[in-house]
Amino acid sequence: MPRINRRLLVGVACLLAVAAGAPAGPKRVPPAEVKTGQYAQVLETEATNVGRIEYWLYIPADYAKAKGPWPLVLFLHGLGERAPEIEKVKKHGPPKLIARGKPFPFICISPQCPAKSWWPTETKALVALLDEIEAKYNVDKDRVYLTGLSMGGFGTWALALDQPRRFAAIAPICGKGDPGKVARIKHVPTWVFHGAKDQTVPLKASEEMVEALKAAGATPKFTVYPDAGHNSWTATYSNPDFWKWLLAQRRKK
Repeated sequence: MPRINRRLLVGVACLLAVAAGAPAGPKRVPPAEVKTGQYAQVLETEATNVGRIEYWLYIPADYAKAKGPWPLVLFLHGLGERAPEIEKVKKHGPPKLIARGKPFPFICISPQCPAKSWWPTETKALVALLDEIEAKYNVDKDRVYLTGLSMGGFGTWALALDQPRRFAAIAPICGKGDPGKVARIKHVPTWVFHGAKDQTVPLKASEEMVEALKAAGATPKFTVYPDAGHNSWTATYSNPDFWKWLLAQRRKK
């Protein structure tokens, strides 16, 4: 009989013991048990310094009837909607439209940034939230989209740069990022929005990102609203062509 390497056996035994003691990850929720509509949820996670992140989860009414997986949109709000009071997240963007009765053909998650924090520093928490939702629900991982406004626009750039192979498309609105790193996402379809008269986040912030993307070989879309100030998101999210473009994109592997 062949001699058995005792060190190998010990190593295998240790690995099995670790695996047996590891906490189980989130389990897929059976479609028939999934609650539809938009409702508040909490993710307990060590990925953020407050140990938890609250978010709005939207599940389409016909979720259980669909044969294939669902696209997912991650929406990041602005500075004024930080914790506490999760209701503030519905002040703008997709969660506002959903609350007013607009149905969307995708799962939508709208997390709330912890108080005194900043979306670009919460990328680990956002990744943990995405992992949680993708594990529990029928998500098409090739159709995960990222968008946000103001501070959420900053967060959109930051998270995309941190996770350059995760998103099918991004849409930062009146945000700012690091032009020196955009080559990481030159393959990601990008539509940038900004108001020409924005006094809070100057138009130059988006212009620099768009020019850097073009220099890297990308072909981003760029919409400048000539008469808009900081609020360049209402026109964007109410535009059916925006959603049509977004949902047409698929992740490039």
